Amino acid sequence: MKSSYLSLGVCCIYIEKQKPYIAMLFVQFAYAGMALISKAAMNGGMSPYIFVAYRQAFATAFLAPFAFFIDRNNAASLSFKILLKIFFISLFGISLSLTLYTYSLNYTSATFAAATSNTIPLMTFLMAALLRMESVSMKKGHGVAKVLGCGIGFCGAMVFAFVKGPRISILKWAIDYHKGDNILGSSPPMVRSTNSHGQWIKGSLVMLLANMVWSSWLIMLAPIVKEYPAKLRLTTLQCLFSCIQSTVFAIAVERDPSSWKLGWDINLFSVAYCGVMVTGITYWLQVWAVDKRGPVFTAMFTPFALIITAIVSAIVWKELLRFGNVCGAILLVGGLYCVLWGKNKEAEAQEEGDEEKEQKTQSNKEIQVVECITHQ
Repeated sequence: MKSSYLSLGVCCIYIEKQKPYIAMLFVQFAYAGMALISKAAMNGGMSPYIFVAYRQAFATAFLAPFAFFIDRNNAASLSFKILLKIFFISLFGISLSLTLYTYSLNYTSATFAAATSNTIPLMTFLMAALLRMESVSMKKGHGVAKVLGCGIGFCGAMVFAFVKGPRISILKWAIDYHKGDNILGSSPPMVRSTNSHGQWIKGSLVMLLANMVWSSWLIMLAPIVKEYPAKLRLTTLQCLFSCIQSTVFAIAVERDPSSWKLGWDINLFSVAYCGVMVTGITYWLQVWAVDKRGPVFTAMFTPFALIITAIVSAIVWKELLRFGNVCGAILLVGGLYCVLWGKNKEAEAQEEGDEEKEQKTQSNKEIQVVECITHQ
């Protein structure tokens, strides 16, 4: 009996240690699902503008009760100036970036969407460096690694988007499918919407622009979080403003009222999934993981969404990868980890420097005490 209790205790301790890993894998599965399900909704004919409006509505409805009950004791005051700032970063960051992202899915693939998401940390670092918010020292190894990683990641994104090369398929049935052995007599959804090279280039550029806008939103968000530290309330307000903005824009673009109808189909599931799962649940899991293990640990799991999306796309939609896609993905992931390694080394060096300063300060204080005693 004692041995069974001991084994159970050891198992609980092990699971407790693995919680951050489990949480981040769940987050990447959720992001992979977002790319796949959003792509399915676009293939089903749903308007990208209406999609964003509904997604933000579901996110607002999900987050509002938590923001009210959890953040109600937070003393952060919401002035008109801060409210105006939140409105504009919601317009420029969330509404615009999500609209561009969803629109580009009409011309690209879910795998490409997952791949280019790896450029967000690289673009964010580059913008922060240009704005002097991030230090870059080319005299030190970690500074060179960060700059080199940005260059490699950018090259990877360009290769993935514009270099095709020969087809790569481990599954023989996928090759047969694309050779015309489809008994339904039509191409799979992922291929049908991206059969034009010109449309693919257009979608790729829009997707990269969406990631750039999202990166700039992260930069703009940093000072606002300091002014208004009620994070859950802040997120809910951004979703609310984004919902209003996206709805107004969608009404202006989509004049047919029937396009707003939602049935019990993939369209309803996709907007509910993206609003509740991606905006709601994964946000809190990432905040929790950052608090437990730090931001570098959280960012290291980003490439998993690409792997999951590529595997599911190959099985479900029989999407073929090409040699350029594989090379681009390797460069993207390599560039990301290069930047993360540089950031990690920089943090370690800063911690060591702070410890040395603290030790010197303590040593100086001890010397001053000894001198005072000696003079007395």
